[in-house]
Amino acid sequence: MEYLDKIKLVVVVAFTALSGWLGMLAVPVILLFVLATFDYITGLAAAKYRGNKISSYKGFQGIMKKVCLFYLIAVGAILDYTLLYASQYIGVDARVNFVIASFVAVWLICNEIISILENMKDMNVNFPPFLEKLTQNIRTQMENETAVDGGKKQSGNEDHADKTGLKQ
Repeated sequence: MEYLDKIKLVVVVAFTALSGWLGMLAVPVILLFVLATFDYITGLAAAKYRGNKISSYKGFQGIMKKVCLFYLIAVGAILDYTLLYASQYIGVDARVNFVIASFVAVWLICNEIISILENMKDMNVNFPPFLEKLTQNIRTQMENETAVDGGKKQSGNEDHADKTGLKQ
């Protein structure tokens, strides 16, 4: 077997196992993994443009933040299983799996896309104006939907967004 064929086989087996285990949640989890990797790499590249120093401690913190993204999806999945169990216990036939986990995954995917675009903007990469407008609209929607504490808005990248100018 050729080297590339072995790599293809490993990828197919891994994706098949993940799909069998996660079902409909497999695609968002894989997308989030890819985007989190891109965000980490673009964040490292943008650090030079922001005047930040790269250190192993900060790098480890960044990796731990990315790991926590998947913990959030796991918490959503646990809530889904709890609701499914409770609905079966009271006699309601709810056949929907991973609803909360899917919403969490999609929210995190949107956040990662915004962060990647902010990193690229910090590196002075030109991208189409419609993409910046779309990013602003997504951020506004996300902030409006997650407003807490008496109208005070929370966002995963508020401090970073202020530097990039993408935040309204």
